[in-house]
Amino acid sequence: MRLLRYVAPYSGAFAISLLGFLIFASTQPMLGYILKFFVDGLNNPDASFFAQVPYLREQPWLAGLKLLQAVPLLIVLIALLQGIGSFLGNYFLARVSLGLVHDLRVALFNNMLTLPNRYFDSHNSGHLISRITYNVTMVTGAATDAIKVVVREGMTVIFLFATLLWMNWKLTLVMVAILPVIGLMVTSASKKFRRQSKKIQVAMGDVTHVASETIQGYRVVRSFGGEAYEQARFLEASLDNTGKQLRMVKTNAVYTPTLQLVIYSAMAVLMFLVLYMRGDASAGDLVAYITLAGLLPKPIRQLSEVSSTIQKGVSGAESIFEQLDETPEVDNGMLERERVAGRLEIDGLNFIYPGTDKRVLHDISFTAEPGQMVALVGRSGSGKSTLANLIPRFYLHDQGRILLDGAKIEDYKLRNLRRHIALVTQQVTLFNDTVANNIAYGDLAGAPMEEIRRAARAAYADEFIEQMPQGYQTLVGENGVLLSGGQRQRLAIARALLKNAPVLILDEATSALDTESERHIQGALDRVMTGRTTLVIAHRLSTIEKADLILVMEHGHIVERGTHVELLAANGAYARLHETQFKDSDEA
Repeated sequence: MRLLRYVAPYSGAFAISLLGFLIFASTQPMLGYILKFFVDGLNNPDASFFAQVPYLREQPWLAGLKLLQAVPLLIVLIALLQGIGSFLGNYFLARVSLGLVHDLRVALFNNMLTLPNRYFDSHNSGHLISRITYNVTMVTGAATDAIKVVVREGMTVIFLFATLLWMNWKLTLVMVAILPVIGLMVTSASKKFRRQSKKIQVAMGDVTHVASETIQGYRVVRSFGGEAYEQARFLEASLDNTGKQLRMVKTNAVYTPTLQLVIYSAMAVLMFLVLYMRGDASAGDLVAYITLAGLLPKPIRQLSEVSSTIQKGVSGAESIFEQLDETPEVDNGMLERERVAGRLEIDGLNFIYPGTDKRVLHDISFTAEPGQMVALVGRSGSGKSTLANLIPRFYLHDQGRILLDGAKIEDYKLRNLRRHIALVTQQVTLFNDTVANNIAYGDLAGAPMEEIRRAARAAYADEFIEQMPQGYQTLVGENGVLLSGGQRQRLAIARALLKNAPVLILDEATSALDTESERHIQGALDRVMTGRTTLVIAHRLSTIEKADLILVMEHGHIVERGTHVELLAANGAYARLHETQFKDSDEA
């Protein structure tokens, strides 16, 4: 029923397709019934076609219409009517179903962009992609083939059945006796098809997941000799999917002939009764009745076969609606500011990742004044990146406050909050687009070329960009595969600089750079940080010596705070980290 709501915008086209199938279905009993006149015409081809219709046989211009001319003429007219009905039904239903699938696919993708980070943490990309491609295709099957068969063949069965009742209601009631048996079989098979279809969709997601992981990590696969492992993993996922598909085919292969046997058994009883109780019916009447009854099994069989397609579609729709019903990223803020000064205040902050019971941050408090640089240092897993992810509200903190210019970050509208923050992480994401479009991405799209060049120069990226074949219009490949790690990092920094946000977060932003590039970027960052609040997460302590405040973190706690000189003099955790990094250098 929920899937049918998506049909509402296409109700006009859907009505035309129903009319087309109505015309098509009505021609089936016409073709069968015309045999009555053909068989009667074998005895007397010159008999009037309207001999049995009192009013029409008295009309002089119709009385002369003989069976000899009428039967062939009517067959052609019925075929023409059937063709028109078939075109209207198929074409307009295709428009409805393709529109429906397009709307679902777009709704699914747009919804994905509103989901919180924790959703992506707990769902792998392969299954999400499979939902947009494979599961939506299953809905296509339900929306095209299934609806077409249900409407067209369903109406055909109704018309044939109505004609048979009109011709001989006693004989027709014999056929009604098998309807409960057919209903029971369809219900039983439908449940089985839906269960199997859900398993197939999960298995298909596994296939997509393994393939996408291998493609994305092909360098690691090749350098560590993982080809055999990945082949075995993909083979297992594909075999599992094939096995589940075969089980569904087997169910269908057993179910359809069984149903056909039931229907033909009823036909056999019917033919016996026709021969036994023929009464005063003409040969034409009996041939037409048997022919019409013989046309019934085909549409009934097709209706039974479509059950698996419908269940696949319904199962696919269930998984789609499951995602569409996910709670989107919380955005209850009403505050919007054109520009903030950048005063960042964190007070008593605690955080536990959703779905876990381990506290990652414990009572974190510090203040960064506008234009100040605050550095977070510590071993991996100490909570530095988690803290950086809480400021743009990628996750919601459970205790404590994060204030930007005196207002809680929850009070800001999400898009407005993130407009004030530029983020550069160690994991750089680039799109398969031009260098210029990667720097001027999202809200920055359409930025003047001169501003893009200025940001690239400030990030020390201009020189390698100018050496590329098409300069700023060069495609960088999927996730910047045609660039080195340092080049990708510099493009990400250029993107952040172009954003010109009052708060700058650098999460290991210079980790992929060589010493010379780092020196140049450090100089550029020094200029850029002026007037901006900058939060720097760094393993290389040489990059943060000029920080106004250094916070040393261990296991989610701030264990030390102060300037570079103060922390060295204290001879604590920071001094030990510093000594470890510089013990082999002359400076140390």
